[in-house]
Amino acid sequence: MRTGVIIAGGYSTRFGEGDKAVASLAGAPLIHRVADRMSGVIDTLVVNCRPEQTDALRTALDGYDHPMTIAEDTECNEGPMAGIMTGLRAVETEYAFVAACDMPFLDPSLIDRLFERATGRDAAVPRVGDGWFQPTHAVYRASTMADACEAALAEGSQKIISPLFALDYVVIEEDEVREYASLDTFENINTPEELARAAERLG
Repeated sequence: MRTGVIIAGGYSTRFGEGDKAVASLAGAPLIHRVADRMSGVIDTLVVNCRPEQTDALRTALDGYDHPMTIAEDTECNEGPMAGIMTGLRAVETEYAFVAACDMPFLDPSLIDRLFERATGRDAAVPRVGDGWFQPTHAVYRASTMADACEAALAEGSQKIISPLFALDYVVIEEDEVREYASLDTFENINTPEELARAAERLG
């Protein structure tokens, strides 16, 4: 059994008015597009969000074809690491794929590969470009990563990559990534203009 975790609790300040997670992308809410991309390689879905987002996100994900759990932040404004921790605490499987809510081009082939590479380890994390890790496009042993996030937050760290270095992780380098997906899989939507360009590509 595999779980997908979508982190949707950010304030989307660059997006302007409204919550980008539920913004329409080529006729479907952005977060539903993201969930659909991982649908074939997960069994259950967890969505992390702020409490005031819950109703809108449930509506946006209405009809999704896997069981879904909403994991609400107890403290807001703590950043994406806290969102990952909260999302992973709600996971009931050993491993989970974590993605941001604004990544509509996720490639399920790479997600599947990340689950394979994480087996027996605490995490499988891509690293592309100039050595940039992709912690919101990675598979984690859920309880171990949640504990690492909690420890990093207790130490005052806000860097989303910090918990990784407490784990037994494997790196998926760019050459291996490209065997399974284009780098579009890491693309995220930050502005209405980027949303419009993504809609054009999706037709």
